[in-house]
Amino acid sequence: MTQRPVLVVLFDGVQSLDVTGPVEVFAGVRHVTGGPDPYPIRTASLDGAPVRTQSGLRLAADGPLAGAPRPHTLLVPGGEGSLDPDPRLVDWLRAHGPSAERLVSVCTGASLLAAAGLLDGRRATTHWAYCDDLARDHPAVDVDPDPIFVRDGHIATSAGVTAGIDLALALVEEDHGRDAALVIARHLVVFLRRPGNQAQFSAQLAAQTADREPLREVQRFITEHPSADLSVDALAARARLSPRHFARAFRAETGVTPGRYVERVRLEHARRLLEDTRAGVHEVARAAGYGTPEAMRRAFVKALGTPPAEYRRRFHAPPVPTL
Repeated sequence: MTQRPVLVVLFDGVQSLDVTGPVEVFAGVRHVTGGPDPYPIRTASLDGAPVRTQSGLRLAADGPLAGAPRPHTLLVPGGEGSLDPDPRLVDWLRAHGPSAERLVSVCTGASLLAAAGLLDGRRATTHWAYCDDLARDHPAVDVDPDPIFVRDGHIATSAGVTAGIDLALALVEEDHGRDAALVIARHLVVFLRRPGNQAQFSAQLAAQTADREPLREVQRFITEHPSADLSVDALAARARLSPRHFARAFRAETGVTPGRYVERVRLEHARRLLEDTRAGVHEVARAAGYGTPEAMRRAFVKALGTPPAEYRRRFHAPPVPTL
């Protein structure tokens, strides 16, 4: 079996989950494939000393970056320490990053890659809160704030924190197949193994929570009853407002129109059913409120670039063996 050594860069102020999330994914592959460890993992800091994460956790490095064996995958996490980095770390990345067969960043680790000039002319993403900063500070980088991870050649960048798990799972699928990645996702109790073009926010997180209780209740109702009549008139009646007043108030307090919020919830509900159940496409369409499979197909192609049947083929989870 091909081994793909992983080198994880450590520094003071690193976000611990940016490190441990992908590491747990890579480490889990050996339990699925058997035989030699497919991803020997090594951690390294500038001087080989332990680092203090931004949450205060101490992480021990296996050794210094200087002299570290050339890895197949170089993993650069983010965290507060990546925003004002040690110049020596940027210099090391500039010198050694190009030699990695696969260069991966998590969260604001993209800022380190950009500072080293490794993202110039490439499409990349980072945590949604830092996309504007990345684009402003590094205009040569094509920053896409929406997806949870972006692949551009041998370089992959991911959004905030847990998106590093999604990216690591995608890399495992590329190396070892879909079933291995899905087994690991289930073992880690990842709620959804998200495709890279999914938005950084779920429907509930993408929209703000309304201030007024009638509107919050409407949000809860939409989430819990995606197949109900969710027209503006019906939702306005539930909130005891006129349709015009309801539409204005909903958008003012959540940041999206009622129709857009309903679209996001229905798409998310349909995706979960396709991933986690064996319900037929017609049944999923009805349960998610689309009415017809064709309406659901149009929604999937528009939002995800793939029809429901293909989405299920790629992301439906197999039975989970014991790891």
